[in-house]
Amino acid sequence: MVYKTLGKTGLKVSTIGFGTSPLGAEFGKIDPEEGQRAVDYAIDNGINYFDAAPYYGRTLAETRIGKFLEGKRDKVILTSKACRYDITDFEFTAKRVMRSIEQSLKRLRTDHLDLYQVHDVEYGNIEQVVGDVLPAMFKLKQQGKVRFVGITGYPLTPLRKIAETEDIDTVLTYCRYNLMDTTMDDILTPVIRSRGIGLINASPLHMRVLTDKGAPAWHPAPKQVFEIAREAAVLCRQQGTTISDLALQFALAHKDVSITLVGMTKVHHVDVNIKVVGTQPDPQLLARVREIIKPVANIYWKEGLPENDDPGAIEKRTLGTERTEKIKKEKKG
Repeated sequence: MVYKTLGKTGLKVSTIGFGTSPLGAEFGKIDPEEGQRAVDYAIDNGINYFDAAPYYGRTLAETRIGKFLEGKRDKVILTSKACRYDITDFEFTAKRVMRSIEQSLKRLRTDHLDLYQVHDVEYGNIEQVVGDVLPAMFKLKQQGKVRFVGITGYPLTPLRKIAETEDIDTVLTYCRYNLMDTTMDDILTPVIRSRGIGLINASPLHMRVLTDKGAPAWHPAPKQVFEIAREAAVLCRQQGTTISDLALQFALAHKDVSITLVGMTKVHHVDVNIKVVGTQPDPQLLARVREIIKPVANIYWKEGLPENDDPGAIEKRTLGTERTEKIKKEKKG
């Protein structure tokens, strides 16, 4: 395993982080026993960063990872989030943060979190996040219930705005640095670098677009993104590799990113991801894939409140009845 320092926190973190949202059956049913084996295997092979949230599985992910980590808490860096609790359930208030931390600690079976994050800041008023939520989290830091404080989200503009002025420790963004979209470096990375903030990159496979199976029915990107990704995946198979491996190699190579978060539920998932760590992408294949992707590169969609949209963001892909039924079937596993 390769380790990096997470910004000014000083924490030594595995470059691959264990995303727990799939453990909460967020993308379909899983075998909890296999989930336990995956967590054990990850720890045994050097993964020490585990990312949770009450939103994942509507508390199921926290409950499961708390159980899975029993007796191993001292071996991991454990994180969670506050302010998002369901698809449309958000509460960006200090009062809810104080209540939420106690609930998360109980589910996670621990007396402290190594990192506590504001979940999806784009769904809140940024002034309220800065004036009410973050002070509450800083108070928890003073109390020793959390060691460090961070923010997460999809649009980069609100993340940058907060990072420019607040004494936060980390920023997590998703789907904004991978083979399909590298705009994180245009908008966010320079501020993160200048302020010594730890940078966490989630969804290096662009929420499953960069897989042989392809994007799930609920994915918000335009259809042409999926078509181009399939073309790139075929090329990778022809060259004896997978688009997933190439995409993960690409993401892991970012010098300013401390942790690349990947969702895992099986030992096989962990094994495949660990084997990529420390390897380099074939430069010729990478160049060819990026050329294929070029017509749809850096397409990003609107997420959260309109005032928090990134300039140039497009509307999400509209899901028709047929796609909605497909999503329901996927969720049932």
